[in-house]
Amino acid sequence: MDSLSELTNLLNSNDKKLFRQFLQRKNKRLDVKNLQLLDLIETDDIDGINKLYKPEKNNDAYHALRKRLQDNLLLFLSQKTFESSHSDTYDALRLVVVGRFLLENDVPKIAFKCLEKAERLAGHLEQFNLLNELLLLKLQYAHLPGAEDFEDLTTRFMQNQLQMQREAKLNIAYAFLRQELQEIHLKGKVVNLTSLMITTIRKYKISAQDLMTYKSIYQILFIANEYAAIQQNYGLIERYINRTNQFIQNQPYKTQSYLFYHISILYYLANFHLRQKNFAGSTSYLREMMDLMETDSRYYALFYLRHQLLSALNLFFTDYAHDAISLLQNCLSNTKHTSKPEDIEDLRICLTMFLALCNDRGSLKQLTLLTRTDAWYEKKMGMLWTIRKNLMEILVHAQFSNIELAMSRLNSFRRRYKKYLLKTSEERVLLFLKLVEKYMLKPDVAFETTYKKAVLDLLNRAENNDIFTLSFIAWLIAHWEKKTAYRVVLTLV
Repeated sequence: MDSLSELTNLLNSNDKKLFRQFLQRKNKRLDVKNLQLLDLIETDDIDGINKLYKPEKNNDAYHALRKRLQDNLLLFLSQKTFESSHSDTYDALRLVVVGRFLLENDVPKIAFKCLEKAERLAGHLEQFNLLNELLLLKLQYAHLPGAEDFEDLTTRFMQNQLQMQREAKLNIAYAFLRQELQEIHLKGKVVNLTSLMITTIRKYKISAQDLMTYKSIYQILFIANEYAAIQQNYGLIERYINRTNQFIQNQPYKTQSYLFYHISILYYLANFHLRQKNFAGSTSYLREMMDLMETDSRYYALFYLRHQLLSALNLFFTDYAHDAISLLQNCLSNTKHTSKPEDIEDLRICLTMFLALCNDRGSLKQLTLLTRTDAWYEKKMGMLWTIRKNLMEILVHAQFSNIELAMSRLNSFRRRYKKYLLKTSEERVLLFLKLVEKYMLKPDVAFETTYKKAVLDLLNRAENNDIFTLSFIAWLIAHWEKKTAYRVVLTLV
């Protein structure tokens, strides 16, 4: 999808109507073709270029028109975002903009009142960059009547500079750790998370006190959660979870300004306890998470699908499969165009897994709705997610006797991922695949002692103790136990 189409997809029907009005106001000539181009993009007309310009001169003019439309769309989106946002940060920013305008137009008394209110908001939100701009503006006009004491302003400005440097170091450290995660994820780099964290903190001279904020705790948990997901072992990050619990209990709750970080932290805690099979603990954090989400419609919309996904997983692995399936089906039938594609794909693959484990042919239909390319999934969802999705596709087709298609997918999987799996020391996936292939070629092999032993040996490996990995192994065991894979995985869990 090209960048212009991606931008237009961000608009709902009302936004598109407003954008058309925006273009009409800007169009000074009658021969401007931007509205026609917008129509062609919305209808996905591949022959649109020839409908706008004659073939001999279409390319340059067409691309210039696309560039102008994209610039206008970015301007419209920036204005819409600024006008529609009701966060305290935007309120502070608006007051700074107004304050600057008033100072430039010799209305200092009201200007300083606006800047004073903006400083209170920005300080409460720890928006140090905005405070820096605001204090510089106050210093610039400190000679006017009604201005604050110059020395007080200078002291606050220097203190804010220190805060900016502290936050900058934290952000650099976070970016460095994200980069290291990519190396672990895509190249199989072997790293001890605790050592990496300590080395990074020392490298960027970050104090222990700097780490005790909602934002830094959120960043650490994000890194830890990603690391545990890659290693498929959430026990590795238990120390970070314990510290987070201690932080939340001892830290007085800060209202709206920290809501995003607080909700995110509760999400990671709920996910950790789910993956550790502490379903009651996970559900408890999800209740806290929902209580906070309901205080702000923006965050309710942002986190709702992720919250429902974890809720469904908790239900499923505590023997409430029907409720879990109904929950996901309801979520998918009510998704909005503003929902993140990644969240929708997560729900879809989870529903497919639930149905397949319950031996429901509806899983085949759900598979057909996972329509994006492996390259898209690898980029947006990660390699581990994409590998699981491909493995599940093989199992579901084999489960419902589409053996030829399952074998074709299995061979394609080996061609695409064998090198990566060997590079990242994930031979166990290839071993699992070999056992699946044996079953597909000769179903009776499931009753042979050596085959059963090879499958059960997978259960004795610590790295296979994750609920999702157990679900894959349960599929193999179910064939000789003559049960659904769901009954088997509940026993394993």
